[in-house]
Amino acid sequence: MATLTIAPTTLCFFSPIPNKTFEFSFPKTSLSFFKPNFLSTTTLSSSTPCLNFILFKRFSRVFCNTFSNVSTNTTHYEFYDDSSEVELRVGLGSKDIHSSKDVFVDADENSLAIRVQHRGSLKTLMENKCLYEKIKPAETIWYIDEDQLVVNLKKQDPDLKWPDIVESWESLTVGVMQLLKGTSIYLVGDSTEINQKIARELAVGLGYTPLNTKELLETCAKQTIDSWVIAEGSDTVAEAESAILESLSSHVRAVVATLGGQHGAAGRADKWRHLYAGFTVWLSPSEATDEDSAKEEARKHIQDGVQGYSNADVVVKLGGWDAAYSKTVAQASLSALKRLILSDKKLPGSCHLITMFSSF
Repeated sequence: MATLTIAPTTLCFFSPIPNKTFEFSFPKTSLSFFKPNFLSTTTLSSSTPCLNFILFKRFSRVFCNTFSNVSTNTTHYEFYDDSSEVELRVGLGSKDIHSSKDVFVDADENSLAIRVQHRGSLKTLMENKCLYEKIKPAETIWYIDEDQLVVNLKKQDPDLKWPDIVESWESLTVGVMQLLKGTSIYLVGDSTEINQKIARELAVGLGYTPLNTKELLETCAKQTIDSWVIAEGSDTVAEAESAILESLSSHVRAVVATLGGQHGAAGRADKWRHLYAGFTVWLSPSEATDEDSAKEEARKHIQDGVQGYSNADVVVKLGGWDAAYSKTVAQASLSALKRLILSDKKLPGSCHLITMFSSF
């Protein structure tokens, strides 16, 4: 286990309010994280909730979607990543399987199902509808090694390390942390509360520092956002948050929750200059009843360009909100970010350059 200590930092920014300068000190923080060795031993005994999200890539606006669902009986397996392929070892237990002819492996690019013939009936050992990443199904091989079924899967991207066979919260936090290369994440959307809760989940999972602009603004101004808006108007608050975002744009390994609503900087297209320092996730409430309509809804928002949120790298559509499902939303966000980065692995290194060039 490695421990990273972040020394106390003072954040100073200038307010659009004449003759006011705010200063805020970040406390000393220790972050601990484990270096993954990409060997996983796991027991699956339940189904993972389905995650729906819309993803679009900065500039090219590439849409995609996913469902993450693992359905199995209680199945013990071991997992190894060996560069160009991954190996899955599934315990056969007392099923008395001696020939590979009794094993049926059904694989496509994103999913894997393993069934065995046992006592005249077909039993499901594992059904994973969302592998960690894509495979070459035609090159799948399997054989029996004593009391284990061994399945070798050829990866489409041999350079990508798989933390696990399944795309889950645990595998995504490990895998996306490496893909991000320290690049910060910004949560935007109409609800400050949702932004803060998802930012906290992501920060804990990734080992990043959680920050939220509402807390920073209220600490510096010594008043609540609501009272500030009443006293000086929402434009003033948006300007002040923009100044905070400028100061935070030089920070790495942070998850920043921004203000929601009309007084937030992220909701204004002309205040996005410093949000390009990292990856942005738009947590967007949706009235859609299915995946296709949610996709069309997101596309319409982007085309209209009315809200600044349409500049975001990733859109996660929420069909309602319950704080108990914060980790589920955070997992969908990581899954979308993973696909975005894998579509162009140079993206993490380009975020800060965008901010630098826009400063001239």
